[in-house]
Amino acid sequence: MVFFIRTAGERDIEPVRSLLMKTWHATYDPIYGTDKVDDMIALWHTPAALKERVEKKGGEFLVADDGKRIGGMAYAVMSTSMAKTALLYQLYVDPQFQRQGVGRDLFAELETCFPDAEIMRLEVEPKNTVAIAFYEGVGFSEVDRIERMAGVEGMPGIVMEKSLRR
Repeated sequence: MVFFIRTAGERDIEPVRSLLMKTWHATYDPIYGTDKVDDMIALWHTPAALKERVEKKGGEFLVADDGKRIGGMAYAVMSTSMAKTALLYQLYVDPQFQRQGVGRDLFAELETCFPDAEIMRLEVEPKNTVAIAFYEGVGFSEVDRIERMAGVEGMPGIVMEKSLRR
């Protein structure tokens, strides 16, 4: 299976939404339970929210596409409050395509999209050990721990950063 990394467009919103539902349930149901994951998906992954990300100036919304389906997605944007910092908000790969280089390819492309950034920063759920191992594997390291990941009470997070200096 060969996936090509490309910029997402409006036609990708529904396939990406389906991918996010699948990956979020696979990743977060064991941590938060199905009902809370359903609530988070309903809040954060609406077609309108995804459309806003696709169209956001200064943002990069990428998909891994094999011509038949979307196997992964990534979204990052330059920070408006931290100098020379790109914020990685999402990087998800369909569980059936994980550990096959799709996430690595998405991230490799995303790294090149922010020429003014010196740092890429992200927040990750501490119990999401698969994601933490992936991020460490592509060069991120833990820089902080927070109590309100994505501004949500009761969701602790690990803050990780990677230098993008070329």
